[in-house]
Amino acid sequence: MRGRIAIAWSGGKDCCLAWLRLRERGIAVETFVTMCDPDGASKAHGLPAGLLAAQVAAFGARWLPVRVPPGEYAASFEATLRTLRSTGHTRMAFGDIDLQAHRDWIEAACGRAGLQPLFPLWGEAREALAAEVIARGIRARLVAIDTRWLDASFAGAHYDAELLARLPAGVCPCGEEGEFHTFVLDAPGMTEGLSVRSGVRREVASSPPFAPTVHVFQELVLQGPVPRAGDPAP
Repeated sequence: MRGRIAIAWSGGKDCCLAWLRLRERGIAVETFVTMCDPDGASKAHGLPAGLLAAQVAAFGARWLPVRVPPGEYAASFEATLRTLRSTGHTRMAFGDIDLQAHRDWIEAACGRAGLQPLFPLWGEAREALAAEVIARGIRARLVAIDTRWLDASFAGAHYDAELLARLPAGVCPCGEEGEFHTFVLDAPGMTEGLSVRSGVRREVASSPPFAPTVHVFQELVLQGPVPRAGDPAP
């Protein structure tokens, strides 16, 4: 199928792995779509626009941030899909693994917009995907954690074998149930990695209709690109 291709982009490890899988199949993804809060921070991950813009630029793609008014996520998502279709996109990729209800919702929305959804990671074992992320050299940090599953010490941690080994029993190694969210600092296919420092750590309590919980967000402050081996020193 010809046409432009987009990907639902949170900035995290799963969408990064999905992008890599597509790249290896010769499928070039042009547009990275991020659903954002009204203030411009990414939903769920709480990442500032500047950080995501730098990351997407390092992947050589066009970033499409979508600011979502309160209570209008579904409507904003479907409007974005229609915009993609009207600008020549025919497919959109997602990093979902195995939550069937969410896939059903995505497929229905894409169908109404005339887009074909792609799920490069679908149905694979979560443990195997977590191991693949690390084995491929995808470097990421935890930027948001749900305190129902993890304590605040996990916020800001590097996503690596050591982290997987210390996750409490019952916590998905991919964070597929929302236990944590990540941000990719470096990965194959990026023109350069990102250098960051830890900023403010903040706690945000959920409000109805969501279950009562507290999310801890670790701010990452962009310092600049990281030259790759062989790049000229500044």
